[in-house]
Amino acid sequence: MTQWSITGGRLTPAQITSVLDLAGAAAAADSVAPLSEHVLLHLRYDAAQGPTPGRDLVLTVDGQIAGYAYLDPPGPCDPDVSGELVIHPLHRGHGLGLALVRELIAQAGGHRVRLWAHGDLPAAARLARTAGFERFRALWQMRRSLRDPLEAPRLPAGTTLRTFRPGRDEPEWLSLNGRAFAEHPEQGAWTRHDLELREQEPWFDPAGFFIAERGGVMTGFHWTKVPGPADADQGIGEVYVLGVDPGERGTGLGRALTLAGLHYLHDRGLTEVMLYADEDNVPAIRMYEGLGFIRWSTDAMYGAPSGGTIPPRPPLLFLPGGPIPPDPPWERSLSPQAPSGPPSGGRG
Repeated sequence: MTQWSITGGRLTPAQITSVLDLAGAAAAADSVAPLSEHVLLHLRYDAAQGPTPGRDLVLTVDGQIAGYAYLDPPGPCDPDVSGELVIHPLHRGHGLGLALVRELIAQAGGHRVRLWAHGDLPAAARLARTAGFERFRALWQMRRSLRDPLEAPRLPAGTTLRTFRPGRDEPEWLSLNGRAFAEHPEQGAWTRHDLELREQEPWFDPAGFFIAERGGVMTGFHWTKVPGPADADQGIGEVYVLGVDPGERGTGLGRALTLAGLHYLHDRGLTEVMLYADEDNVPAIRMYEGLGFIRWSTDAMYGAPSGGTIPPRPPLLFLPGGPIPPDPPWERSLSPQAPSGPPSGGRG
């Protein structure tokens, strides 16, 4: 008889390896990565160190990891919490995704839960509807060829361009990033830790991290990304993060920075470039379309209605299962392990 359970807490190295393998199997089956870079960095660098502000949930079937979910803590200016989840392709269609969604809601401690659906696959949309979630945000992936001609970047008068200096530029860059993305729920909340994790990545190269300055003060940046030998998107560079100080908007600085990075990626021998833009960021999308980018795919975010649609219950760090049902029952008795409290403040 098949048994399943959901557990939480610090992950062991073996569990992290199994979760990363699970994510790889899902990516191969769906042709899209199920977890964001943010969650993958958490798994590779933070999950085994504990305690971390976020929550890791592991779903096992007969002792084998069949699902994983991660829940961010609420930010200082954002009462909602974001989550992501993945079910192994061999264990889909049994209601296990819904079980993880319900446990994420319980672990959120009364905060409204938002869930990313990378690739916006039909199965993810069905799961969201079943859980009572509504789609409210879309993130476009846009691409263009680097074989096509590129115009030269034209910086605003008095603006100069240089590259990022690791160990020196972090504080000023984080301040500028916060201003540039003040209304962005993920990017604008980056901390020194978030930046330093990426500086540890094999693909990080300050030569492709461009900084615009006026009078010695940072006014904008374009951080490019070149895929490493083990990355799936070989030959595809990325406009990783592009930001402009609010006081510089309308000056053409964003366009100039974009072009500077595209020339760099072209000179590195890449043939294509991609970027991500919020669907409702019309000025940015128009600029990118003017530079030859087209929409390639979409990630969607689904949110639970205020107050939720599932009866509240205490969060469980061990949710005992049983035979896999079509729709796992919501109410279950507590195991001997004590439940955890609501998520703590801060952001990972």
